[in-house]
This record gives sequence, structure tokens and C-alpha cells, in this order.
Amino acid sequence: MISRFHFPDVLPDGGELALPESIAHHALRVLRLHDGDALVLFDGSGVEVDATLVVRGKQGFARLGTRRCPERESPLKVVLVQALASGDKMDWIVQKAVELGASGVIPVQAERSVLRLTGERADKRHAHWQQVAVAACEQCGRNVVPQIEPILPLATYLQVSVDVARCVLAPEASSALTEVPRPADALHLLIGPEGGWSDAEMAMFSRAGVNAVGLGPRVLRTETAGLAALAALQARWGDF
Repeated sequence: MISRFHFPDVLPDGGELALPESIAHHALRVLRLHDGDALVLFDGSGVEVDATLVVRGKQGFARLGTRRCPERESPLKVVLVQALASGDKMDWIVQKAVELGASGVIPVQAERSVLRLTGERADKRHAHWQQVAVAACEQCGRNVVPQIEPILPLATYLQVSVDVARCVLAPEASSALTEVPRPADALHLLIGPEGGWSDAEMAMFSRAGVNAVGLGPRVLRTETAGLAALAALQARWGDF
């Protein structure tokens, strides 16, 4: 399998370019690639470029070749609105959501979220999750990197997302996910934290016009629910 790398700037048409230190280190020291090995570079615009690794001393360069614009984005635009989860669960959720074709992830602070992040810690974690998304694109073949938004309080999210279709997963919901009509544009899918949404939050959703839907009779973990819903929606309307 040819190694893929996200290039942080716009890729030029042909020629040779120096690889950023992080890419060169990963290619030469981690993957143990050699001079003349094949690479694929992508810059997030939907373009990917065949390249050949050129090694000069400790520096890595890429000799650019054929440009392609393969369509690997799902026709279904689903944004995962994920209540903050503890430990490394958020990394897992972001990684798998990107693999499953999510067009974005919005982390929200919920009442029962175990993880609490503000200020510099929130900024660092947000930057980390964006890099998790980049790495997931490198692995799964996507050439457009989904945006991971900064952390928002749940109430703030509800105020700024009034113009999009929104569904909240809730075990007690009377409607099933399969009853949701196909959205005309993007669909925001709200996933609760480990302890679930509080009664006050469910009341907020009702007042904000967010549809509550269920995923069957079993209660799923926060790191399972959103990904299961994404896969189900991709099978209905996406590219599965």
C-alpha cells in the first residue's frame, strides 16, 4: 500500500518540493521509506498527487507526478455533534467518524460530560483532534479533511445551528433513525456523553426543534452510538 501524506500547503503542478520536517520524519524514520519509493500527497482541496520520494542526506523531497481528483466524499453530509467523552474516546470517535465519511465533528460540553476543557487545554485538544482527522484521511483515502470545530457549550451550539436539520440520539425516543426523512442539505447528529443527556438538555432539544430518534432497544455507548448511526445513514443515503 502506497503511503499517503497530507501536505499543509497548495500542491504545485509538477516539479520537486521539500517535504515538511514532520512528513519527512514520518516517511524516513517511522515508515523506513527509501529514495525512489512511491508516495501520494494531498493538500485537502480534493486533489491528490503521485510522487516519488527523493532523499538527500537527512532531508526528504517529493518529485511530483500525476494529479488526480478522485471523488471519495460521501454525497450525504453528516456532521457529528459529539458531547465530550473521557479518556481517548474522543480520538477514537473523530478517527472513525472521518473513516465513515462524516463531513465534520462539533465537540460540545454537556451537563454530564466527564471531560471538562477550557482555555488553553481546550485549544490544544482541539488542535490534536484536527490532527487525528488528518491522520484518518491519510489512512482511509479521503482528500478533503473534515473540519473539527472548537468546543462549544451545548446551549451555544443550539443557538448557532438553527438553520440545519438536527437529530438527537436518545434511547427513550419514540421515533427510529430509519424514520428520519432524507435531509435536503447537511444533517447534524447529536450524541450524548457517557451518562446520557439530562432531562434539562432533552427539554432544550424539544424547545429548539431537534428531533429525538432511537437506535433500537439497546443502549449504546457514546463511542458506539454516533458511529453506528453514521454507518446506518451511509447505507441508506450515502455511498455504502
